[in-house]
Amino acid sequence: MANTIHIDVVSAEESIYSGEAEFVVLPGEMGELGIYPRHTPLITRIKPGTVRIQPAGGGEEELIFVAGGILEVQPRVITVLADTAIRGHDLDEAKANEALKKAEEARRSAHDKQEVAAVEAEVSSLAAQLAAIRKLRQKK
Repeated sequence: MANTIHIDVVSAEESIYSGEAEFVVLPGEMGELGIYPRHTPLITRIKPGTVRIQPAGGGEEELIFVAGGILEVQPRVITVLADTAIRGHDLDEAKANEALKKAEEARRSAHDKQEVAAVEAEVSSLAAQLAAIRKLRQKK
């Protein structure tokens, strides 16, 4: 199909999604990126957030939480190499809230700059995961 683009979302553990899409929206490092078929080639880092995929044929939008990674765009293929990727329906709000509480406690007890930076990154990722869960809940 001329009006679709193939997308692969892969984490270190497994392939999360592979299929044709009409468009894709991702959390780029400098802001949200919208990608349509025949997009200009691009490689960039992505930050924690939600990848939104509009499948070919107008099916229900797919939501995938990514905790950061690399995005490569070619005119007919999008590849998302995510640090961590979780399908929207697999997200667990209770676990994410508990992990966020623990990370905030760790932030209060962090001493050196490296430890603070690592905890801040974890807090940011968990906040993005909770935002993805809220977005998914609104769709239902």
